[in-house]
Amino acid sequence: MTADQRPRLTDRFALEAHRRRAAGSADPALFLHDDTVDELQERLSDVNRVFTRPVVVTGHPDFWAKAMPNARIVADDETLMLEPGAHDLVVHALALHWAEDPVGQLVQCRRALEPDGLFLGFTLAGQTLATLRTALAEAEVAVRGGLSPRVLPMGEIRDLGGLLQRAGFTMPVADLFTRNVSYETAFHLMRDLRAMGETNALAGRPRHFTSRALFKRAAEIYSETAALPGGRVGARFDLVSLTGWSPGPDQPQPKRPGSATTRLADALGSQETPLPDLSGN
Repeated sequence: MTADQRPRLTDRFALEAHRRRAAGSADPALFLHDDTVDELQERLSDVNRVFTRPVVVTGHPDFWAKAMPNARIVADDETLMLEPGAHDLVVHALALHWAEDPVGQLVQCRRALEPDGLFLGFTLAGQTLATLRTALAEAEVAVRGGLSPRVLPMGEIRDLGGLLQRAGFTMPVADLFTRNVSYETAFHLMRDLRAMGETNALAGRPRHFTSRALFKRAAEIYSETAALPGGRVGARFDLVSLTGWSPGPDQPQPKRPGSATTRLADALGSQETPLPDLSGN
């Protein structure tokens, strides 16, 4: 099956419409982007380097233009508007989870970096909205007798870290941080998702009218499975941070296996105790 024959994950037209609606909202819910800015600043503070040619790949350009006024802002299209070797820092900001080809996105980001340039990516992943997905699925089975894709599938941190290696980054690191949020009801969570621009934009989503009875049943299930003290409900957002460097001539290189000249026990100043032979020989 070729790339053109694979089922599409994302309806880009719907996704862009959702993002425009969120941007035009009187009260956009972009607190996850605020968290991402904090994480970004913390990671940059650990790097002893000044970046002068940053670029941000994002679906929320207005927010990131204010957060990083010295950075170039480009859309998270399938083909990124990036020039090879033009940047010393590339930030992929909370858009990778909608990508049809995440490895392709990462490869394009690496190519846009100069040698020894830094990539920092942030994406929703893990158990994000897992309880909502389950509640919607159970409600749809009860009300309609079938299932439809309603919540975006999320990647796992181990798989996402592997994508960095596949894309050719050196010294890849993947970290996860969780934001737990409380809401009055599941409907308040759904309203926030709308104000985030993160409502259902799956290509395989149902196109027919969804009855209020389905959402009412989903909210009832959610109130049972995500209950918090005080009658509120919780929602979990897992954000994965991806860090990698473009290959450069001055980076440390791993030594060839078997080339070590010092034993680990000697380096640690510890006594080496042989294990007993349990083979019976």
